[in-house]
Amino acid sequence: MGLFDAKPKLATVLGKAFRCLVCGNAWFWSREVKLNTTGAELFNMAWANESATGLVCDECGYVHEFAGRNRPQLWKEKEGYPAGAE
Repeated sequence: MGLFDAKPKLATVLGKAFRCLVCGNAWFWSREVKLNTTGAELFNMAWANESATGLVCDECGYVHEFAGRNRPQLWKEKEGYPAGAE
């Protein structure tokens, strides 16, 4: 899915292993998601809206959005989750 990502990745949120809320899958693609507002769209300034991190489930395609300071961390398959995350 990603332009340079060859494989989906594992994710942690607040140091804990994250799984898809729909199907329970552990593999995700990551992408930036714009949080559009009506005002910015009305004045053709959507580019100024905040962004969130979107984790797209590799199995079912559900998009989980994370905004704010505590964004998800991504881990390659061979690295696995960090100690204590599972």
